[in-house]
Amino acid sequence: MILFLASRPVVPTVRRTRSGAARGAAPSTVPAPRPPRRPLLAPYRPLFAAPGALAFTLAALAGRVAGAMLGVSIVVMIATVRDSYALAGAVSATGLAVTAVTGPLLGRLVDRHGQARVAVPAVAVFALGATATLLCVHYGAPAWALFVCAAGSSGVPSLGSMTRARWASVHRDDAAARHTANSFEQVVDEVCFMAGPALAMVLCTAVFPEAGLATAAVLLVVGTLLFAAQRRTEPPPQPRTATAGGSPLRSPGLRIVVITFLATGAVFGSMEVATVAAVESYGQGSASSAVLALQATGSCAAGLVFGALPVRGSAVTRFLAGVAAMAVAILPLLTATGPATLAPLLFVAGMATAPTMISGMTLIHRLTPPARLNEGMTTAYTGLLIGISAGAAAAGWTVDHLGAGAGYTAPATAAALALLAAASGSGRLRRSLGGA
Repeated sequence: MILFLASRPVVPTVRRTRSGAARGAAPSTVPAPRPPRRPLLAPYRPLFAAPGALAFTLAALAGRVAGAMLGVSIVVMIATVRDSYALAGAVSATGLAVTAVTGPLLGRLVDRHGQARVAVPAVAVFALGATATLLCVHYGAPAWALFVCAAGSSGVPSLGSMTRARWASVHRDDAAARHTANSFEQVVDEVCFMAGPALAMVLCTAVFPEAGLATAAVLLVVGTLLFAAQRRTEPPPQPRTATAGGSPLRSPGLRIVVITFLATGAVFGSMEVATVAAVESYGQGSASSAVLALQATGSCAAGLVFGALPVRGSAVTRFLAGVAAMAVAILPLLTATGPATLAPLLFVAGMATAPTMISGMTLIHRLTPPARLNEGMTTAYTGLLIGISAGAAAAGWTVDHLGAGAGYTAPATAAALALLAAASGSGRLRRSLGGA
């Protein structure tokens, strides 16, 4: 009996008040249950819950990959058939110059008349120009004909800008959703610009020289038509009075963003040339594509994480932080001595570019009137494309004259210029945003 009583747990006597509360009871030591952790990518799920969001995203994907294929396809095709990189580069530069002029104009027409009414006839003109280019190359037409065809096939509305405009329209009242959508779009851009040139190179070298441009033309036409067919998510056209007037670049804040994007594009273009030259100098030229893919992978990873995080601080502060991180992350590339050190440094450098672009697109949304959104974004994209071309040329000159080891001075200089532009214009940016 004593053993039985000793084995029983001692239960203290607790007297209760009239209300039923225990008097003299020890406080509970059971911890409160923790709220379940939300998956990192959970903020992306509501984006595609909106009716039609997944449809227009997938429809535009083919066309966006095709857009990333065009430049490489034209250069490799002409260089292979005509045995002249100078002619190929000049024709490609002509197309880029025409795009710089027509892109913002087409963006204004899209704002005024609607995406489908402008994109469909514009892509038809592109198809005619691309077909003429293929025929001229195949049948040995004079060089001047290639320049004419390049000019005629360069006026294509930006599917990336139109997709972002749809996200802005679908989530017009949700700033957090727009931030996540901008992050997702940046990841899509990185994937397209990683897959597009590689696909073009394989088609032009393994199939026949014209295969890259022919495939890109088909994908761009099909993707644009499918995208235009998604009418329920298309932003409504704006009245002529709302889209009239001068360029969105009249906004001092938008000019700062575009100038920064111009230098950021130079970072992208020069980084690619410098990386190819560096890997070849290590005696492993065949690995250049894989090494370059690490930079894009780092940008994709950072973009996904950045879009899933809550929006903190002002838009200008986030933009400045991204540009500063990009400028700092590129500097260690100057110390690379081989693929083993270059690969992780490129991954880290790529991680700084996505937040910069995402924050920049957020500023463009806020600085551009809703009635001119396509024009504003297309103008920013045009600055980025011009910067890419200029950066590639600068890095090529640097490698030719100073050697492959000095190639990364070009992207480092471009990143420093981007930081200078963003920092010196931060006051105008804040004033344009009303102090935000």
